[in-house]
Amino acid sequence: MSTTNINIRVDTDIKRQAQDIFNSLGLDMSTAVNVFLRQAIQKRGIPFPITENQASLRKTPHRGGWEGKVWMADDFDAPLDDFKEYM
Repeated sequence: MSTTNINIRVDTDIKRQAQDIFNSLGLDMSTAVNVFLRQAIQKRGIPFPITENQASLRKTPHRGGWEGKVWMADDFDAPLDDFKEYM
């Protein structure tokens, strides 16, 4: 299998918090991102319910789009076993 690199920009604190969670699950960042991407392919979309928080949306003219927070639905519950098959 051929691999490629993906470069993304993320808030430093968000990255640290995510790494802490992934480490507690025995995952590194690369594996966690691969799990997300494989789930997105399997589900043909974002692999979890999302909603927009209207109060957090703001127009960003320099980017020409909407930038805001995305929240996971309260009833989202995905067992770790579902993700292990993609590791």
